[in-house]
Amino acid sequence: MYIALLFFQDAGGGSSLIWTLLPFVFIFGIFYFLVIMPQKKQKQQLQELITQLKINDEVVTNGGIIGKIKEVKDTSFIIQSAEKSFLEVGKSAVVGKRPE
Repeated sequence: MYIALLFFQDAGGGSSLIWTLLPFVFIFGIFYFLVIMPQKKQKQQLQELITQLKINDEVVTNGGIIGKIKEVKDTSFIIQSAEKSFLEVGKSAVVGKRPE
C-alpha cells in the first residue's frame, strides 16, 4: 500500500519515487560487492580445488574428518582416515586440502 501511495504522491514529476528507491539500490550494490561477489569467488575456488584433487592428497571434510584420498569416483572420494578405516565421502563434503 505504501508503494502505491508513492506512485500517486507525485504524479507530475516522478522524481520522488527515484529519490525514494535510490538508497535501496545503493545498499544492494554495497551488499553485492561486499558479500555476494566474494562468496561466489570462494565457491568457485573450492570447486576448482575439488576437481584438481588426486590420490594421496590429504583433505578435510565439513564434518572435520581428515584423511588421505585413496580412490576418486564421479561424485565421491574414498578416503583413509586411519590405518584400516576407509570412508566414502561426497565431493561436496570436502572443504579444503590439508597443507603438507
